[in-house]
Amino acid sequence: MTTETNPQATAPAGNGKRKRALKILLLVVVLAGAAWLAWYLLYARWHQATDDAYAQGNVVSVVPQTMGTVVGIEVDDGDRVEAGDVLVRLDPNDAQVAYDQAVANLATTVRQVRGYFSSADAAQAELRARQVAVEQARADVKRRQGLVASGAISREELAHAQDVLAAAEAALGSAQGNLQRSRALVDATTVQEQPQVQAAASQLRQAWLELQRTAIVAPVSGYVARRQVQLGERVQPGATLMTVVPLEQMWVEANFKETQLARMRIGQPVEVEADLYGGSVRYQGKVAALGLGTGSAFSLLPAQNASGNWIKIVQRVPVRIELDAQQLAEHPLRLGLSMHVDVDVSDDSGQVLAQSREAAGPRFATAVYRQQLDEANALITKIIEQNLPRARG
Repeated sequence: MTTETNPQATAPAGNGKRKRALKILLLVVVLAGAAWLAWYLLYARWHQATDDAYAQGNVVSVVPQTMGTVVGIEVDDGDRVEAGDVLVRLDPNDAQVAYDQAVANLATTVRQVRGYFSSADAAQAELRARQVAVEQARADVKRRQGLVASGAISREELAHAQDVLAAAEAALGSAQGNLQRSRALVDATTVQEQPQVQAAASQLRQAWLELQRTAIVAPVSGYVARRQVQLGERVQPGATLMTVVPLEQMWVEANFKETQLARMRIGQPVEVEADLYGGSVRYQGKVAALGLGTGSAFSLLPAQNASGNWIKIVQRVPVRIELDAQQLAEHPLRLGLSMHVDVDVSDDSGQVLAQSREAAGPRFATAVYRQQLDEANALITKIIEQNLPRARG
């Protein structure tokens, strides 16, 4: 017996399955669209993200301030140094000789200036003696003039007394000149403030600094990177020997498309992830500054779009992101690491450009060189005191 299949019976079954599949697909599309719309309305439109972001930081160059030959290298790449630590030593012999000469010159100058003060005192005493001599000579002349009229003495004796008076007056004029010259060197001043002492002190200060600069110190605390100096090398002022990177002063430079900046403001919260740690570490930060130009505008060769085959390219603007200092200490970054940045732009009431900054001192500064000058001034004071007259017991 032969069984025949009825086409009309199988057709409704196949159409039912197809309709069911289409309905399921339509439902999936609708749900996906609704999920995307909800994600956009609740999250995406309030956030701007980019992977074109990199960790940045201060790279402090270590440079010599004087010329010399390298005789010692105290650190290597990766070492932790504190501000003021010696990194490189130069041959100090020439600087030591110049320093010794400056010390002797200051001591000699102080003693010479002491002589100027003594000369002024002596000139003052001589002037008083000459004034007394003039008064005596005038009295003698006046007395003899009366005696000549009475014939008690001769006119020759009167002339002799007048010559004595003229000589005394001339000596008085010379003493006045000597006093003025002596006072010109010491008037309105002390030994410490006398110009010649100040000049000798400046020479000693310079020699001291040159001697101290043979020990090249770290300007800031951080980690040594890119050591280039070698033993025996003759270095020149301004040549970079190595760099010091303070990892606690890191930030992120994120390059956003210009179409993403419409609602971006200074102070908006930011969530940052580093490829180094992955999603296990998320840094909390804030927008510190919006760039004042695109990357191409500040490039060495800015783009020139005056040709007829110009093609519009979406530009990117650098945005500086400040990170939480405590998180940086717990999870340190490195220069140039790739970062993912997500900015919450829901609150766009902030400023686009930074306001005028109050004069609260420099953002970054070092005091290690000021300490050298303080030591030089203390040394100068000590040398001057050692060469001043001592009280006798």
